[in-house]
Parts: sequence; C-alpha cells; structure tokens
Amino acid sequence: MRIITKFFENYGEMLVKAILTHLQYVFISVGLGFIIALILGIALSRLPKFSNIIITIIGIFQTVPGLVFIGILFIYLGMKPITVITALTIYAIFPILKNTYTGILDVDKSLIEAAKGCGMTKTQILFKVELPLAMNSIFSGLRMSTIYTVSWAVLTAMIGLGGLGEFVYRGIETNNQSLIIGGALPSAILAMTLGYIIDKIQNKVTPKGLKGSE
Repeated sequence: MRIITKFFENYGEMLVKAILTHLQYVFISVGLGFIIALILGIALSRLPKFSNIIITIIGIFQTVPGLVFIGILFIYLGMKPITVITALTIYAIFPILKNTYTGILDVDKSLIEAAKGCGMTKTQILFKVELPLAMNSIFSGLRMSTIYTVSWAVLTAMIGLGGLGEFVYRGIETNNQSLIIGGALPSAILAMTLGYIIDKIQNKVTPKGLKGSE
C-alpha cells in the first residue's frame, strides 16, 4: 500500500495526463475507424467483386508491426498527433470492417425478400433489416478494435507523443518495474472498461429478439 501511495505522490499528475492522452487517441482513432469501416463495409456488401481485394489490402496493414508502421509514418508526417491517429485509425478499421461486411452478408436472404415484398426501398432494408440484424457482429468488431487500439496506443510514446506508453518505455529504460506496471496496468483496465461499456451500449441498441445471438 505504501508503494502505491508513493507512486501516486511521485507520478499521480503525470499518470492522469497520460490516461487522458491515451483515451483521446483511442476515442478519435476508433471513432474515425468505425465511421470509415461502417461505410466501407456497407459498400463492399453491395460490391462483392471488389470486396475480397479491398479487405485483403486493408488486412495486409494488420500484418505490419505497429512499431514499424508508426515509425514509417513518423518519417513522413513527423512528431505530430496526426501520425499516431492515422496509424491507429488504419489498425482500428479492419476488425469493424470485416465484421460489418460479414454481418450484413449473413442476414437471412428470405428476410430481405420479405422486406422487398412489403415495398421497402434498398435504403429502408439496409437501416431497418440488415444493420439491426448485423448489430451483434458490428459491435463485436467494435469491441475488438477498441481493445486492440488501447494496446497499440502504447506505441505513441515511441515518438514522444505521450500516453501510458511513457511509463512503460521509461520503466524499461531505467529498469523500474513500478513504472512499467504503472503504464501496463491502467492500459489493461482501460481496455476492460471500454469493452464493458461497448457491451452495455450493444445491449441497449440491439433489438430484443437478437440479444445474446451472434
């Protein structure tokens, strides 16, 4: 207990600032990634000929280590928040895109035909049938993307842009385990907390008959 108290006395202000910076990167990146992925996922569900190519290209970025990718962007964009946000947004897109695309394609075709028979337009079918039925899949991708982004955002400290990674890297450099834990533990707590919040939001927006189904 004394060690924890001393840690907060020495690094409390720095920790709060790091958490807020970390959350800022996560919210902006996942928010942008969600919008892009949702639009792209809907578009690709209408263009199956191009879907495999585009999803494969975006998936390739997932195989590039975050350290390398941020390093490359740093060379061209410099030490600016846009460097981190660009990298994290690209990483955030894929899980949401894949799940949105898959969720829409998995909608029972008989339900779509029934909607057409009721006189619904393509837009109405999308928003009243396909997206609601794909909601669990979409939120599963959002949850995965958010949790991943929390961990990837640790790399922002590599180019001096703050976040909880500052504690981790400084702890490694000075062989200070308290600093490493001070950065790693809050990151894990943030990931679990945000995942829990997304689950609660999913529960609120998912139609009652579809809750608990995947």
